[in-house]
Amino acid sequence: MYSNAKAAPMAAVSHTPDRPPGPHHVASVDEIVHSFEEADHHEVSLAGYQPEDWICLAIFWAMALLVFLQFFSRYVLNDSYAWTEELAVYCLIGVVFLGSAMCVRACRHIQVDFLYRYLPKPVGRVLSTLIDILRTAFFGYAVWLTYRYIVLVGDEPMTTLFWNKAYVYWVALAGFAMMFLRSLQVSLRNWRQGYSILENPAAYESLD
Repeated sequence: MYSNAKAAPMAAVSHTPDRPPGPHHVASVDEIVHSFEEADHHEVSLAGYQPEDWICLAIFWAMALLVFLQFFSRYVLNDSYAWTEELAVYCLIGVVFLGSAMCVRACRHIQVDFLYRYLPKPVGRVLSTLIDILRTAFFGYAVWLTYRYIVLVGDEPMTTLFWNKAYVYWVALAGFAMMFLRSLQVSLRNWRQGYSILENPAAYESLD
Protein backbone atom coordinates (compact mmCIF):
# COMPACT_ATOMS: atom_id res chain seq x y z
CA MET A 1 0.00 0.00 0.00
CA TYR A 2 2.81 2.34 0.90
CA SER A 3 4.64 1.73 -2.37
CA ASN A 4 1.49 2.24 -4.43
CA ALA A 5 0.84 5.56 -2.69
CA LYS A 6 4.29 6.72 -3.63
CA ALA A 7 3.93 5.56 -7.23
CA ALA A 8 0.84 7.63 -7.92
CA PRO A 9 2.47 11.04 -7.40
CA MET A 10 5.47 9.92 -9.43
CA ALA A 11 3.20 8.97 -12.32
CA ALA A 12 1.51 12.34 -12.14
CA VAL A 13 4.85 14.11 -12.23
CA SER A 14 5.93 12.13 -15.26
CA HIS A 15 2.98 13.49 -17.26
CA THR A 16 3.50 17.18 -16.41
CA PRO A 17 5.30 17.98 -19.72
CA ASP A 18 2.09 17.04 -21.57
CA ARG A 19 0.13 19.77 -19.76
CA PRO A 20 0.29 23.40 -20.88
CA PRO A 21 2.72 25.51 -18.84
CA GLY A 22 1.19 27.15 -15.81
CA PRO A 23 1.74 30.70 -14.53
CA HIS A 24 4.88 29.60 -12.66
CA HIS A 25 6.32 27.57 -15.53
CA VAL A 26 10.06 28.09 -16.06
CA ALA A 27 10.97 27.95 -19.75
CA SER A 28 13.78 25.65 -20.73
CA VAL A 29 16.65 26.59 -23.01
CA ASP A 30 15.12 24.66 -25.91
CA GLU A 31 11.81 26.53 -25.51
CA ILE A 32 13.56 29.90 -25.50
CA VAL A 33 15.55 29.03 -28.63
CA HIS A 34 12.37 27.79 -30.33
CA SER A 35 10.59 31.06 -29.54
CA PHE A 36 13.32 33.03 -31.32
CA GLU A 37 13.10 30.69 -34.31
CA GLU A 38 9.36 31.37 -34.53
CA ALA A 39 9.97 35.12 -34.38
CA ASP A 40 12.34 34.91 -37.35
CA HIS A 41 9.52 33.65 -39.56
CA HIS A 42 7.60 36.94 -39.17
CA GLU A 43 9.16 38.98 -41.96
CA VAL A 44 8.59 42.71 -42.31
CA SER A 45 6.80 43.58 -45.55
CA LEU A 46 7.16 46.97 -47.25
CA ALA A 47 4.77 46.11 -50.07
CA GLY A 48 2.01 48.38 -48.76
CA TYR A 49 4.06 51.56 -48.93
CA GLN A 50 3.90 53.88 -51.92
CA PRO A 51 6.27 56.62 -53.26
CA GLU A 52 4.52 59.43 -51.39
CA ASP A 53 5.08 57.54 -48.14
CA TRP A 54 8.85 57.48 -48.56
CA ILE A 55 9.04 61.08 -49.78
CA CYS A 56 6.94 62.22 -46.84
CA LEU A 57 9.17 60.26 -44.45
CA ALA A 58 12.30 61.87 -45.89
CA ILE A 59 10.84 65.37 -45.57
CA PHE A 60 9.75 64.60 -42.01
CA TRP A 61 13.28 63.62 -40.98
CA ALA A 62 14.68 66.71 -42.69
CA MET A 63 12.24 68.79 -40.65
CA ALA A 64 13.29 66.96 -37.46
CA LEU A 65 16.96 67.72 -38.15
CA LEU A 66 16.17 71.37 -38.81
CA VAL A 67 14.25 71.65 -35.55
CA PHE A 68 17.14 70.03 -33.67
CA LEU A 69 19.61 72.42 -35.31
CA GLN A 70 17.38 75.35 -34.36
CA PHE A 71 17.31 74.15 -30.73
CA PHE A 72 21.06 73.50 -30.67
CA SER A 73 22.00 76.84 -32.19
CA ARG A 74 19.68 78.78 -29.88
CA TYR A 75 20.30 77.14 -26.51
CA VAL A 76 23.81 75.72 -26.92
CA LEU A 77 25.58 78.10 -29.27
CA ASN A 78 23.48 81.10 -28.20
CA ASP A 79 23.36 82.12 -31.86
CA SER A 80 20.08 81.08 -33.43
CA TYR A 81 20.06 80.17 -37.12
CA ALA A 82 16.96 81.93 -38.42
CA TRP A 83 16.88 79.97 -41.67
CA THR A 84 16.30 76.69 -39.83
CA GLU A 85 12.92 77.87 -38.55
CA GLU A 86 11.75 78.95 -41.99
CA LEU A 87 12.89 75.75 -43.70
CA ALA A 88 11.27 73.65 -40.96
CA VAL A 89 7.95 75.39 -41.69
CA TYR A 90 8.32 74.62 -45.39
CA CYS A 91 9.11 70.99 -44.60
CA LEU A 92 5.97 70.86 -42.49
CA ILE A 93 3.99 72.10 -45.50
CA GLY A 94 5.42 69.25 -47.56
CA VAL A 95 4.57 66.70 -44.86
CA VAL A 96 0.98 68.00 -44.68
CA PHE A 97 0.25 67.93 -48.40
CA LEU A 98 2.01 64.64 -49.18
CA GLY A 99 0.60 63.13 -46.01
CA SER A 100 -2.86 64.12 -47.20
CA ALA A 101 -2.28 62.03 -50.32
CA MET A 102 -1.47 59.09 -48.04
CA CYS A 103 -4.74 59.66 -46.17
CA VAL A 104 -6.74 59.77 -49.41
CA ARG A 105 -5.25 56.45 -50.50
CA ALA A 106 -6.04 54.84 -47.14
CA CYS A 107 -9.45 56.59 -46.76
CA ARG A 108 -8.38 58.14 -43.47
CA HIS A 109 -9.65 61.71 -43.82
CA ILE A 110 -12.36 62.84 -41.42
CA GLN A 111 -15.75 61.55 -42.56
CA VAL A 112 -19.19 60.98 -41.08
CA ASP A 113 -20.85 57.64 -41.83
CA PHE A 114 -23.64 57.81 -39.24
CA LEU A 115 -26.36 58.60 -41.81
CA TYR A 116 -25.45 55.59 -43.95
CA ARG A 117 -26.49 53.21 -41.16
CA TYR A 118 -30.13 54.21 -41.63
CA LEU A 119 -30.29 54.80 -45.38
CA PRO A 120 -31.42 52.10 -47.82
CA LYS A 121 -28.50 50.46 -49.54
CA PRO A 122 -29.27 51.86 -53.05
CA VAL A 123 -29.56 55.40 -51.67
CA GLY A 124 -26.31 55.03 -49.77
CA ARG A 125 -24.59 53.74 -52.90
CA VAL A 126 -25.72 56.78 -54.90
CA LEU A 127 -24.63 59.24 -52.21
CA SER A 128 -21.29 57.51 -51.77
CA THR A 129 -20.62 57.64 -55.51
CA LEU A 130 -21.56 61.33 -55.57
CA ILE A 131 -19.10 62.01 -52.76
CA ASP A 132 -16.35 60.20 -54.68
CA ILE A 133 -17.04 62.37 -57.72
CA LEU A 134 -17.11 65.62 -55.71
CA ARG A 135 -13.92 64.73 -53.84
CA THR A 136 -12.04 63.94 -57.03
CA ALA A 137 -13.33 67.11 -58.72
CA PHE A 138 -12.26 69.20 -55.72
CA PHE A 139 -8.70 67.88 -55.83
CA GLY A 140 -8.53 68.47 -59.58
CA TYR A 141 -9.72 72.04 -59.08
CA ALA A 142 -7.15 72.52 -56.30
CA VAL A 143 -4.39 71.44 -58.69
CA TRP A 144 -5.46 74.10 -61.16
CA LEU A 145 -5.74 76.79 -58.47
CA THR A 146 -2.29 75.98 -57.09
CA TYR A 147 -0.77 76.19 -60.54
CA ARG A 148 -2.42 79.56 -61.10
CA TYR A 149 -1.01 80.76 -57.79
CA ILE A 150 2.50 79.66 -58.79
CA VAL A 151 2.20 81.60 -62.03
CA LEU A 152 1.18 84.75 -60.14
CA VAL A 153 3.61 84.76 -57.20
CA GLY A 154 6.10 82.07 -58.09
CA ASP A 155 9.06 84.47 -58.10
CA GLU A 156 8.56 85.52 -54.48
CA PRO A 157 11.81 84.98 -52.51
CA MET A 158 12.11 83.37 -49.10
CA THR A 159 12.67 85.59 -46.08
CA THR A 160 16.03 84.38 -44.77
CA LEU A 161 17.69 82.48 -47.62
CA PHE A 162 16.36 84.45 -50.59
CA TRP A 163 15.58 81.25 -52.42
CA ASN A 164 12.65 81.02 -54.77
CA LYS A 165 9.53 80.21 -52.77
CA ALA A 166 8.04 78.50 -55.83
CA TYR A 167 9.72 75.28 -54.65
CA VAL A 168 7.31 75.18 -51.74
CA TYR A 169 4.33 75.83 -53.98
CA TRP A 170 5.40 73.08 -56.35
CA VAL A 171 5.48 70.64 -53.44
CA ALA A 172 1.91 71.67 -52.58
CA LEU A 173 0.94 71.21 -56.24
CA ALA A 174 2.51 67.74 -56.24
CA GLY A 175 0.52 66.91 -53.10
CA PHE A 176 -2.76 67.97 -54.67
CA ALA A 177 -1.94 66.11 -57.88
CA MET A 178 -1.22 62.96 -55.87
CA MET A 179 -4.46 63.43 -53.95
CA PHE A 180 -6.32 63.69 -57.26
CA LEU A 181 -4.77 60.48 -58.60
CA ARG A 182 -5.36 58.57 -55.37
CA SER A 183 -8.94 59.82 -55.27
CA LEU A 184 -9.46 58.45 -58.77
CA GLN A 185 -8.08 55.09 -57.69
CA VAL A 186 -10.27 55.00 -54.58
CA SER A 187 -13.36 55.96 -56.58
CA LEU A 188 -12.75 53.20 -59.13
CA ARG A 189 -12.15 50.67 -56.38
CA ASN A 190 -15.37 51.67 -54.62
CA TRP A 191 -17.27 51.36 -57.87
CA ARG A 192 -15.90 47.87 -58.60
CA GLN A 193 -16.41 46.46 -55.11
CA GLY A 194 -19.84 48.04 -54.70
CA TYR A 195 -19.27 49.94 -51.46
CA SER A 196 -17.03 52.55 -49.86
CA ILE A 197 -15.79 53.13 -46.35
CA LEU A 198 -18.89 55.23 -45.67
CA GLU A 199 -21.19 52.29 -46.39
CA ASN A 200 -19.06 49.52 -44.87
CA PRO A 201 -16.50 50.87 -42.36
CA ALA A 202 -15.83 47.39 -40.92
CA ALA A 203 -14.27 46.28 -44.22
CA TYR A 204 -11.52 48.90 -43.80
CA GLU A 205 -10.61 48.11 -40.19
CA SER A 206 -7.93 45.66 -41.32
CA LEU A 207 -6.05 48.53 -42.99
CA ASP A 208 -5.25 50.15 -39.63
